[in-house]
Amino acid sequence: MPHVKTHRPALTTPEKVGRLMHAIYNYQGSLVVRSALQIMALTFCRTTEIRCAEWREFDFEDNIWRIPAERMKMQRDHLVPLSRQALAALEKLRAYSGGNQYVFPSYRSEAIPFEKTALSRAIRRMGFEEDEMCPHGFRAMASTLLNELGYNRDWIERQLAHAPTEQIRGIYNRAEYLPERRRMLQEWADYLDGLRAKARQEVDLE
Repeated sequence: MPHVKTHRPALTTPEKVGRLMHAIYNYQGSLVVRSALQIMALTFCRTTEIRCAEWREFDFEDNIWRIPAERMKMQRDHLVPLSRQALAALEKLRAYSGGNQYVFPSYRSEAIPFEKTALSRAIRRMGFEEDEMCPHGFRAMASTLLNELGYNRDWIERQLAHAPTEQIRGIYNRAEYLPERRRMLQEWADYLDGLRAKARQEVDLE
């Protein structure tokens, strides 16, 4: 049977994204889940890449996260630049799980990652319905808004760790676009902060 792609629910309007980010930063659940949601929004990595992240993958001198090929869907090493906001979230976690293997350990055992359903449950607890937003939706959220903001499609696709759709292009295009993605992710993090600040003001007026 051919594989049929399905669209995952995602928030893609600036107003709704601002409310989502406001809810994440004010989430009263576990530090691990709140931080995982923050990192997911800031880097738009896949859920499994976030869940199973190990401290040894992070280079805090170069501010980059090196995800090995065996953990990637496309079986290719992935470099993820870290914005100031992502680094701040990770610094809070280092005091909690810095001595462990996993960045986001389970509350049941430090030797395993947190549960697969934890992010979905948190999103529901924050008031977003199942047909509105899911963990995978952070990728569509970022892709949609960054394209609308005019960022280079190749930078976005490389950050998403997508394989080029054209076969010949996939063979010859090995560019990582690392400097460009560093700038894009920092500007993306600042943009999310702006949306969150606006949402906070609107919530305060309600």
